[in-house]
Amino acid sequence: MSVIIEQPKSPRSRKAANWEKRGWMYMRVSGVLLIVLIFGHLFVNLFTGEGIHQIDFAFVGGKWSNPFWKVWDVTMLWLALIHGTNGMRTLVNDYTDREGLRKTLNWLLWIVCGALIVLGTLVATTFDPCPAGTPVNLLPALCNGLTH
Repeated sequence: MSVIIEQPKSPRSRKAANWEKRGWMYMRVSGVLLIVLIFGHLFVNLFTGEGIHQIDFAFVGGKWSNPFWKVWDVTMLWLALIHGTNGMRTLVNDYTDREGLRKTLNWLLWIVCGALIVLGTLVATTFDPCPAGTPVNLLPALCNGLTH
């Protein structure tokens, strides 16, 4: 009994093959960076201080008042969304036979990815750790004495 393995689908063009190579490389590099970023994020949020009991608005406000943590979290957001979208793009390319449907699904994936990146980046960059009218006991210590 012999097993016949089908020839894998070839890229649609030379240009597509180059994009596939870049996508493959991105997945490897971003995967390694994401492991570092995610485990650093988990360590700081869950194992330092009081662990999970410390996470509230004041904790996030205190953390995001430091530009280092904003850059860390925004980098993690960008890498994870692009990494996940690229993975979904690969699945769409592997399992869709109709060219029009494949292109539509890929466009939708990247549009949603772009929208989520914009929204997430806006949240992180415009976050105010000391919003006016918030009860003092909910604010991080850095807000004490500040008035709006």
